[in-house]
Amino acid sequence: MIEPGDLAALKAFDGLGVVEIWERLRRQEAGTERWATRMASVEPQRDLELAAVAGARFVIPGDHEWPEQLEVLAEAGQLARRAGVPFGLWVRGPANLRQVLEKSVAIVGARACSSYGSHVAGELAAGLAGGGYAVVSGGAYGIDAAAHRGALAVAGVTVAVLACGVDKSYPQSNSALFSRIVEQGLVISELSPGCSPTKLRFLARNRLIAAASQGTLVVEAAVRSGALNSAGWAEQCGRPVMAVPGPITSRMSEGSHLLIRDRDAVLVTDVPEIIEAVSPLGSGLTSYRHAPSTAPAGPNNAAAPSWPSQAPSPPGCPRAA
Repeated sequence: MIEPGDLAALKAFDGLGVVEIWERLRRQEAGTERWATRMASVEPQRDLELAAVAGARFVIPGDHEWPEQLEVLAEAGQLARRAGVPFGLWVRGPANLRQVLEKSVAIVGARACSSYGSHVAGELAAGLAGGGYAVVSGGAYGIDAAAHRGALAVAGVTVAVLACGVDKSYPQSNSALFSRIVEQGLVISELSPGCSPTKLRFLARNRLIAAASQGTLVVEAAVRSGALNSAGWAEQCGRPVMAVPGPITSRMSEGSHLLIRDRDAVLVTDVPEIIEAVSPLGSGLTSYRHAPSTAPAGPNNAAAPSWPSQAPSPPGCPRAA
């Protein structure tokens, strides 16, 4: 009945439990008209039946599987007219949601990414997943899909946060990818089974990606990319924001460069740098990189000649003492 992250609902039902909210809606009390009119279309039993068919479960605050880090959304403010802790999450897949998200990194970026962005997202995701981190993303085309595939390629765990029901594949062409994610990871959503995505639902979904992870990495993003919305949520949740640099001639890297230049995102180029950024202060530190002390000798890389410490004197001129 209530859209994810609905600001008006947050204000109207502030401090109330879910059961009390439901009773007020059912009685159509004053101030609830905006949502109570949807009562006729709400079928909780149908939702549960659709979830059972899809192999999904509903997780709420207080459950052993509930990721407590989502509670940060209660104090994270609002962004793009969305805010707040979800009432619950529909979860599909064998992994334990809370345990998986305890050590996780979100990787987001452009849908229309370049081959460079796709390659980088896949390699970084594979490195993180191989090191025991869950890779969180939105299941979209481009960087999201590359990140999911990178984690799956090393038999790692990946979590797709959807802006539709967990029984739907959006985009449809990623159906096979979602099936693979469900086998060894998780697909989650605030929305009931059968729900379709909308623009506002994508924006609401972004807050979950940011709050659920230890940090958010933007691989490629244009200036108006939705990935910057995810980065904004990470900032408001107090999570590290990281960005991968790209060619200065690429529009797909303009948003990443903006994050680095103006919004204090951490520039990262490999997995150890990501781990350092999301680790507690003083841990997970990387060593400084050093140039090799001597260049390797080879047919195309001959060792530098050993010059005399002082040039010989011209004929007839005594060497200076």
